[in-house]
Amino acid sequence: MWVKGRKNIFLRMEAALKQADPYGSRKRVWFHCASLGEFEQGRPVIEAYRKKYPDHLIFLTFFSPSGYEVRKNYTGADLVFYLPADTPANVSMFLGLVKPESVFIVKYEYWFNYLKQLAKAGIPVYIISAIFRGEQHFFKAYGGWFRNRLHTITRFFVQDQDSGKLLASIGISNFTLSGDTRFDRVAAIAGEKKVVPLLDDFCRGFKVLITGSSWPEDEKILFSLIREKRPGIKFVIAPHETSPARIAAIMAEVPAKAVRYSEANSANISSSDVLVIDSIGMLSALYRYADVAFIGGGFGAGIHNILEAAAFGVPVIFGPNFEKFKEARELLKQGGAFGITDAEGFRKAAILLLSDQDFHQKSAGVCRRYMTENLGATDTIMRHISS
Repeated sequence: MWVKGRKNIFLRMEAALKQADPYGSRKRVWFHCASLGEFEQGRPVIEAYRKKYPDHLIFLTFFSPSGYEVRKNYTGADLVFYLPADTPANVSMFLGLVKPESVFIVKYEYWFNYLKQLAKAGIPVYIISAIFRGEQHFFKAYGGWFRNRLHTITRFFVQDQDSGKLLASIGISNFTLSGDTRFDRVAAIAGEKKVVPLLDDFCRGFKVLITGSSWPEDEKILFSLIREKRPGIKFVIAPHETSPARIAAIMAEVPAKAVRYSEANSANISSSDVLVIDSIGMLSALYRYADVAFIGGGFGAGIHNILEAAAFGVPVIFGPNFEKFKEARELLKQGGAFGITDAEGFRKAAILLLSDQDFHQKSAGVCRRYMTENLGATDTIMRHISS
């Protein structure tokens, strides 16, 4: 998909631009996201920009198929494409066609040739929800070449003070502490109060533990609790991957009466103990039905998004690989999140949260306060940019 999506890309871009802006009279802004997660992070700014400048043409690009293939029909942008590979010739062709007057890059992706030619053309480049860590090559003795890329950026909107301090340590002062736009995004999703058909029937009268973006390592731990058949608890499993083979493997392993969401109906869902989500795009809305969320990925490359659950005031549990995630560290310290290393740790945390109402309410309150305290990044960014 990565290769196929870039085939004849400039011809397709040219045709699409002529259709969207036949006289070349619209002011154009370019937003770039590496993948789907960065898109969700940048979406509040895209939509705030559209609201403020409805006549401007918004050109959105993705590096990864996991972003483009899911959001290629996103109506908040005028045009959505893959980003052409970062070669001098491609960059010249891309900028010559798109003619952006400003550029927004979400979180990261410092492509050398793009930044070089944008700087040469005097086109402002903003990095939104930027975050840095001391171990990155920008801040190493050998990182001079990489640091030079950062010096071409017009302004960084950083998530936290530590990122600002790191930029200052290499002579970059053009940054604004804005916070993380993901908080604005998940709060907006929570505010929609989207109803998921049949979930009311499934959850009614039970405590519900939702496992989101799970991998097999997470599910093995979850299954150990399901096997206990504790009364009054139901489980929802929304795996990270929803291929037929993956869903079939979960259904074969789950140690309780389970039903796939695609096969659920009013007759079978109430009598099931486990609901397996076999379609994408539902997870963020599911958390409104949860009492506790177990976020997957902590036994692999890193945990997935915990803010989607916290936005609903749902305490979260996750595996040991969470250190790169500021929100996980902070919620852990405050008591809204719980880190585990094995099945027994998961069991203790989950049962405590599901059985002790006072303890649950305290943890849920931490999550709600944390979300409220971190809203507003989008407004900060929009106040600082010019059209």
